[in-house]
Amino acid sequence: MTGRILILLAAFLWSTSGLFAKSPALAEIPQGDRAVCLTFWRAVFACLMVVFFIRRWQFDWRMLPMAACFAVMTWTFISALVHIEAALAIWLQYLAPAWVVLFSWLFFRESPDPTSRPMLAFAAVGLTVILVAQFVSIETFSTWGVTAAVISGVTFAGVVVFLRRLRGCDALLLVFVNQAVTALLLAPAALTGYFPQGFQWLYLAGFGVFQMGLPYLLFAIALRKISSHEASGLGMLEPVLVPVWVYLAWGSQPDYQPPDLGTVIGGLLILSGLVVQLSLHARRSWSQPKVTK
Repeated sequence: MTGRILILLAAFLWSTSGLFAKSPALAEIPQGDRAVCLTFWRAVFACLMVVFFIRRWQFDWRMLPMAACFAVMTWTFISALVHIEAALAIWLQYLAPAWVVLFSWLFFRESPDPTSRPMLAFAAVGLTVILVAQFVSIETFSTWGVTAAVISGVTFAGVVVFLRRLRGCDALLLVFVNQAVTALLLAPAALTGYFPQGFQWLYLAGFGVFQMGLPYLLFAIALRKISSHEASGLGMLEPVLVPVWVYLAWGSQPDYQPPDLGTVIGGLLILSGLVVQLSLHARRSWSQPKVTK
């Protein structure tokens, strides 16, 4: 029960990404500088928190491509949050499990698990519904926003693929490496562009500590107590809550963008595919005979 509570709390904190990114204080940052500024300072504050909890330092060359994927993932996701509504950004990123299956098959010759096939079908239909709806609503369509969200899902899949091959490393070390490389790559642009002021520092610190650093710490602790499949299932609370917090906090703002019907339907299809996959995994694990000694 402790592990489950920690995962739910981590998902709750992760889901505040839109809450911070769409805040009026951070919306004052010029749009051209906002994604780099938010991504850089979130990474800096997350590093400052996570570094104190690393138990074992080691290096593996696969950390470098993992961190590069992570840097692109975070920058493109924040870019998507800047240019499109939060629900659309998070659901396009949550296509990552489908990309993981595809990449594992293309690059590592891992045959798709039978439980992944329904998820792939739901993901394909959900993505089609979302994109068609976006093209229909051409007056609010942001080509870069949608493209950035899709790229964030693809690179998220790359992070997951490399994490699987680095499972022997300290989980918090990997979090630190990802955040540190992100900060290093974006430092030239961030430090020569817009510099935060006043209350913006509080939002950026909260973005890094409460939305990024703390939930990863909770997630790493929880994985010692429950299975990764159960953790993934409970973590799906995140995309459900992202648009809820944005609406509750900033729904009265004049520039608030509510999710359109296509995003809601497509998101529910993607969520359904993930739920079906996790249910099939759970059923298969329960049906396996238990070996006792």
